Order: sequence, then structure tokens, then C-alpha cells
Amino acid sequence: MSKPTPTARVLTTEAGAPVADNQNSSTAGVGGPIILQDQHLLEKLARFNRERIPERVVHARGSGAYGYFEVTDDVTAFTRADFLNTVGKRTETFIRFSTVADNLGGPDAARDPRGFALKFYTEEGNYDLVGNNTPVFFIKDPIKFPDFIHSQKRDPFTGKQEADNVWDFWAHAPEATHQITWLMGDRGIPASYRHMNGYGSHTYQWTNAQGESFFVKYHFKTNQGIRCLSSEQGAELAGKDPNSHQTDLLQSIERGVYPSWTLYVQVMPAAEAANYRFNPFDLTKVWPHADYPLQRVGRLVLDRNPDNVFAEVEQSAFSPNNFVPGIGPSPDKMLQGRLFAYADAHRYRLGVNHTQLPVNAPKATKANNYGRDGLMATNAYDRHAKNYEPNSYDGPAETGQPLSAPLAVSGYVGTHEAPAHTKDDDFFQAGELYRLMSQDEKKRLVDNIAGGLSQVSRDDVIEKNLAHFHAADQDYGKRVEARVRELRED
Repeated sequence: MSKPTPTARVLTTEAGAPVADNQNSSTAGVGGPIILQDQHLLEKLARFNRERIPERVVHARGSGAYGYFEVTDDVTAFTRADFLNTVGKRTETFIRFSTVADNLGGPDAARDPRGFALKFYTEEGNYDLVGNNTPVFFIKDPIKFPDFIHSQKRDPFTGKQEADNVWDFWAHAPEATHQITWLMGDRGIPASYRHMNGYGSHTYQWTNAQGESFFVKYHFKTNQGIRCLSSEQGAELAGKDPNSHQTDLLQSIERGVYPSWTLYVQVMPAAEAANYRFNPFDLTKVWPHADYPLQRVGRLVLDRNPDNVFAEVEQSAFSPNNFVPGIGPSPDKMLQGRLFAYADAHRYRLGVNHTQLPVNAPKATKANNYGRDGLMATNAYDRHAKNYEPNSYDGPAETGQPLSAPLAVSGYVGTHEAPAHTKDDDFFQAGELYRLMSQDEKKRLVDNIAGGLSQVSRDDVIEKNLAHFHAADQDYGKRVEARVRELRED
């Protein structure tokens, strides 16, 4: 007996009606004009016009993957976070890597920081850790962030990135010297997303079951080893394959070569923060490991590619305000600004109900709240569920248990500079980083800085930037100054 021929899947409209002809538009007679009643044609064209959503202002170009985080070491002395409470426990994750400054179509192999945004689908809700591949950043106050990004993006008149804008902003931001030294050094162009570290960058708070609080910094160390590209290699690769990092990540996971990172944290008892030698909440500084050694927590493994890049990477939304019990914010001003700005960016790009999209929705638990309606609402509720709280109908209720310990505050409301600590300085750590480099590394760093700075048209902007490198290290400043002069005389 022969097997029946499988029934072909029927093409339908978005309302589910079968489509009779997907090759020819309806016309008024043979060769006549198209008629308005061809709803299949209108639906296709109207949808096509709306296929793109606004790209991210920063971190537009990105790649993502699913995986898991496994606890390898006991950290319950520092945090009561459920997903970290048992050695061997695994939590599903989604990660998005990205470049920062370029547009969605920009090359992967650019000299630019890399975003390292990680979503943990925990049993207590989603926890988002939004960081970079550098432990520091260019600025320390969020009020400067729009100006900083404007200076690094395309000029409104020329339509391209301008050295005058880039270096003029940095000339007025001495705190950027440390991150510039990172960016222009050998780690400024990772060979792939797999071959770079990730950092939480900000300072966060952990709280244990006894209510004791600690400040922490996250370090994801790549198990593939650090590999980077020179400026020349990056330019060549960007021309040959602008999607080089995406290609590498996709193909490695498809081959079963799963990238992994080991997570370490630095832990500072909260009581030590006030008298630490520099401001521990300053995003432009690192905590020396001699003061707060790395403590291993677990490992991150990426083992599954997204099925649809738009749905799962472009529509993924990470917000540093997504905390879980046992983890919270610190007084880090840049973090405080991002607690609002990230979630608000997603509400603009994706809509108020973006948290209902599969990649953003909780997986190990269910969201229970009174959010209703709005564009693209898909959440289904009980027929008679109320949309207000408190109520007398067994709706979800508050726990009365804060996620983290309260932060002590004092003084008067105002636009204050960050409190000064005994060793606060914009240049010392940049100099320390420079002095750790080999002579070959120093030469490449100087060449990369001078290559951009020498293109600046105003001498006063060049002089202001040179003063920053001189302040970091005399040799550093002299070599950059000499190389800039040499390039400008050519």
C-alpha cells in the first residue's frame, strides 16, 4: 500500500486566508493598472515598509547566542541570589555582543569597545548584566553620555566620524585617558567575540542571607585565550568580511566548539568603600587585584545559535535595572543613569510590551504584574483579573523584602561632583596601564593614538590631549607628542 502524499502547506494572508496567486498582482484587465482591492499585495508592501525598527543609538551592530551559566564555587557568603546558591546549578542565558559606535551595517573588526550583555533566566526573574570588554569607560557621569556619543558618531554636516569631534571631546574629558589607553592599545580590536574578556565594568551590590552587603565587580575571563588584531589586520579583515565576528561565533557553535568564559568577582565589604584610596564607584577606574583579588564563581558556556537574528538578537533588550534578590545597584553614577536609560531605550525601539517577546520574557518563572494594554500586548490574564493593586481578588502582592541592602545617603540635594578620595586622579591608572606594556605594545599604542590625533585641525585641541598623556606618564606623553608632530609634518 503506497503512502499518502503529504499535503503541501498553504500560503495564507496574515489573517489566515489562503492566497490564490503570489506571483501576479490583481489588475483591471490584462495589462491594466493594479486595483486597490488586491489586499494581499497591499499587505505585503505595507509589511515590507515596516520590517525595520530603529537601530540602537549605540551598540547597534551585534551578535548573540544562548547558553548556560554553571556555578563552580560557593559564593553564598556574599549573596543570596538563588541562581548562585548551589555549586553545579545551571541557569539558561542569552548573550549579545556588539560594537559601540558604528551603525548596524558597520564592520565587526573595528577599533571600538565591545558590548558584553548577558541575560540570566533565573527562577526569581531575569537578571541582566550589561557590560563591555573593558573594565573601565570614558566618562563617570551619565549627564555627559549623550555629548560623548554625539562626538564619536557621524557629524551632522559631513555625515562621517570626525577626528576633530572625537578628540575635542576627549580634550575636555581628562577622565577618558584610562579608557583611551585601553582602546588604542593591543586589545582595542579583538580577533573575535570568543577571544576577549567581558566585564560588568560598573560596581554592583551583593547582599547575603544575613543582610550583609558587599560591592562587587564582575570579570568574565575567556577560556579561548585573548587574541587581538593590529590596526592593519583589522582594516584588512573589515574589508574582506565585515561580518567576521558574527561568522566566527555562528560557525564555532554550529561546529560544536562552544565558547566559554570563567566568571570571577572582586568583593569589597561595603564598610570599606567610604575610605578606599579612590572612589570605588568611579567607572573610569579599576580595583587593583592586590587590594581585592579575583574570586571564582562559575563558567558561562554558549551552545546554541538563535533561530532568527532579528527576533532574538535585534529585539533582545537588556536593562541593568533587572535585578534579582541578593543583587542590586551601587552609587556608581553611570550605573544609576543606565538604570533608567536602557529600559527607556527599549520602550522607544520595541514598545512598552517588549518584555513579552520570547527572548526577553522570563523562562524559569512567570511575570505577574498589573501592566496591561499598550501596543502589541500579548499577555493573557484570567478573565476577571483586576488591573490595580491592592485588591480583594487574590491578585499578585508585594513581598516586603527588598532585593538588596539599602544604600546610606546624607547631605543636600544638588549637582555635586563625586566625593574626593585620597588617591583620586584621572591619570594615574592610565599611566600604570602604560607602564605594564612592552616596548612593542607601547609603540603600537602611540601609533594608534597619533594616527587619530594628528588629523585634528585645531592645535589647542591637540595640546589639551597631549597634556593628558604627559600627566599619565612622561614617556607616554613625549612619545605621543613626537609621533603626532612627525605625522603632521609629512
